[in-house]
Amino acid sequence: MADEELEKIMKKKLAEMTTHKEPEILELNDTNFDKAIGDETPVIVDFWATWCGPCQFMLPIFTRLAKKYKTVRFARVNVDDAQGISQRYEVYAIPTFVVFKNGKPVDKAVGAVGEPGLHMLAQKYA
Repeated sequence: MADEELEKIMKKKLAEMTTHKEPEILELNDTNFDKAIGDETPVIVDFWATWCGPCQFMLPIFTRLAKKYKTVRFARVNVDDAQGISQRYEVYAIPTFVVFKNGKPVDKAVGAVGEPGLHMLAQKYA
């Protein structure tokens, strides 16, 4: 009986270790924003909107880089849903990518900077 239970546990652990987990891109809003950007780990925040074509163009690139850079967190803020956050950080054009560290903005890239631009930003803080 104990061997069956052990076998079950081992199979479960093996499945957990071999399952490829997608990186989590945090969806930020007024409720969770300050906590998400508050620690030492750099966070690249994508300020975007559903109606913004260049924002949609950048999303697959943002997702791809989130998989590549494990020491940088990636998050998004929909500017229509969180206008106060956008105003606080003077986001007047989208997409805008702001790097936060210890709750403070430390770098910024404005516009559809493509993979090279976003890569350079992430690499700087990885």
